[in-house]
Amino acid sequence: MSKLNFYNSLVAEVARIDQAQVSKRHEHLITKFTAEVSPKAIIEGKEYRVFNSNDYLGLRHLPELKRADHAMAEVCGTGPGAVRFISGSFEVHRQLEKALAKFHGRDDAMVFSSAFAANLAVLFSLIKGQNKDSLVNGDTLVISDELNHRSIIDGVRLANLDSAKKLIFKHLNVESLAEILEANLGQVARVVIVTDGVFSMLGEYQDLKAVRAVVDKYDAQYDQGVLLVVDDCHGVAAFGATGRGTEEVSGGKADVLVGTLGKGFGADGGYVVADQTVIDYLRESAATYIYSNSISPGTAAAALAAVGLVDSPKGIEMLQKLASNVEFLKSELQKVGIVFAANSVHPIQPVLIGDTEKTKNLTAALYELGFLVTNINYPVVPRGRDEIRVQLSASHTTEDVRVFLAAMTETAKKLAII
Repeated sequence: MSKLNFYNSLVAEVARIDQAQVSKRHEHLITKFTAEVSPKAIIEGKEYRVFNSNDYLGLRHLPELKRADHAMAEVCGTGPGAVRFISGSFEVHRQLEKALAKFHGRDDAMVFSSAFAANLAVLFSLIKGQNKDSLVNGDTLVISDELNHRSIIDGVRLANLDSAKKLIFKHLNVESLAEILEANLGQVARVVIVTDGVFSMLGEYQDLKAVRAVVDKYDAQYDQGVLLVVDDCHGVAAFGATGRGTEEVSGGKADVLVGTLGKGFGADGGYVVADQTVIDYLRESAATYIYSNSISPGTAAAALAAVGLVDSPKGIEMLQKLASNVEFLKSELQKVGIVFAANSVHPIQPVLIGDTEKTKNLTAALYELGFLVTNINYPVVPRGRDEIRVQLSASHTTEDVRVFLAAMTETAKKLAII
């Protein structure tokens, strides 16, 4: 009976979430996609234009990636069979890692099962000491942007630092970062600064050039320096003239860069690129790499094909098309008076509504009209900051965007949003 009491508490918590209208477990189940230049999702037999996908270049539907995935699965099987250090490491995994390192101009790379797993392991490993006889928690200070992704927050939490060693700098504010570094001189041996590259709720990006200047200023003033870790999952293969993400757009460089293969690259899995010293250490210390299966050989082959494609003239054309779609959407939203995140030059273009019920009603109405969008509510965003996160792709045609804008405008008027 005691267990029943516990289950009842879980039921009550789910009911509380439902009452707050922030539940996330009622997903739409996609059966397949149409065979078009701009593939539509099929849900219960109905076609939907997709405006809530992280597949920024539309690569997951390209024949080149599908062929690479299928061919590798034919010769290596559908799964890795074991973790990397036992028997789950394939030649294609190393080929992919080398390609990612070259793409980002780094010594080496590591592939993880997901970018979330990469952030957990990278942050925990770099914050903690290498062994019990070397550095301990008290020697490290972590400074994190106040709007960082949940995977970063959890990675820092795992290190179990004292609260005084986990500090937050104001969002996108390098002056706040510098003040914290100045105030902690002589207090710790090393500092790990961690930030998103692109912040996925508003499409903002960190000025890594400005952050890098602060890091370089204080690096020599700490015994073991200041390390900059950047999660650029929404930046890579989506942002910048050649798809190098926030580093390319801002002109700054991370010491350790975490990316994903499951967004702009159109495949699955996460990765980290860095100097050889860091990668060698992480291969020996990152638990979600050592004790968890990597991505399948087929997925690795598809990702390898994607990296090569992005780093080619065809990839540049796709990135240019994506940028063109962003500009078109922004200009048209402004014409009709829909409030959006005007500062975003990223394919994430949030429509800012603020009211939970209106946001959900607009999402539901657009779904009925054949459009997939996602409403973002508290606690993902602060209360009163509800939005519909519109996400564009290079695979969207101008007609796709025009039809979507017309539907959103008409529906927003009916719901008294504009």
